[in-house]
Amino acid sequence: QVQLVESGGGLVQAGGSLRLSCAASGRTFSTCTMGWFRQAPGKEREFVASINWSDGSPDYADSVKGRVTISRVNAKNTVYLQMNSLLPEDTAVYYCAACTVVGTSAYRYGYKYWGQGTQVTVSS
Repeated sequence: QVQLVESGGGLVQAGGSLRLSCAASGRTFSTCTMGWFRQAPGKEREFVASINWSDGSPDYADSVKGRVTISRVNAKNTVYLQMNSLLPEDTAVYYCAACTVVGTSAYRYGYKYWGQGTQVTVSS
């Protein structure tokens, strides 16, 4: 059974940092593109970042570019999201996604597997 388990969320002040982790299990993920999405209350789930399986190249949403770094350790089946200079508008539930089956890595309906999410709250 495939599982994605996010951790590392919490409450942080604006300007602070958090490192989210996504531990994947149940299959090999080294050939899967991995992504992070977020959903704020009353809003659509939106793309944050992704990392390509073949060359490790990242992609970022414009709203987080320069403040966020995505990385992965294939041997651990784990992907990370380092978030710095956090803003109140970064407050959301953050979801890990794995294995694109259609569309680009930013296409939220294109992922086969999803985690349950971890809450990130940034206070002003």
